[in-house]
Amino acid sequence: MQALIVVDAQNEFSDKGQRPVPNHAEAIKQIHMHVERARKDKRPIAWIRHYNRPDESPAFVPGTWGAELSPGLGEAAGFGPEKSFTKDVFGAFTGTAIEEWLRSLNVESLLIAGFYAHMCVSTSSREALMRGFEVSIDPLATGSCDLEDEVLGRQSADEVRCSALLHLKQMGVNILREEAVTNVIA
Repeated sequence: MQALIVVDAQNEFSDKGQRPVPNHAEAIKQIHMHVERARKDKRPIAWIRHYNRPDESPAFVPGTWGAELSPGLGEAAGFGPEKSFTKDVFGAFTGTAIEEWLRSLNVESLLIAGFYAHMCVSTSSREALMRGFEVSIDPLATGSCDLEDEVLGRQSADEVRCSALLHLKQMGVNILREEAVTNVIA
């Protein structure tokens, strides 16, 4: 069975948030389509929410608008099992009970979507692989931000996302192609 893992689809990544992602609206639309499909198929959905630690930046503070899931996302009753998990590190499997929950449902495969592709989505994907799960990512249902370093140079948000996904593909993650995404959603 495949579960949908929605990683950090929070307001902080919107254009009004403290960590804006250029393709946020498009990625959220794609995430909504995956949620609808998972619910229709009664597949499990894990909702991952990031909270910063008190000594970190003022983004992702519990109880704030930025820390809330994007509109229309979150647990709903009447479908397959859905559960929320909170984390204060990059990986969804570190310090949470998500692995036990997934195993209790006989989940073997994960479709991961969310933000940032180069941080929490990447780390969560690698953690899942190390635990023996098959992992797929819809590149249209994730996003990143621009990165710049005086020594290493600059990458646009799309270049960062593509680079992160390319690395994950080399580790064994299935990166869905546009036609595969269409078939998953259909």
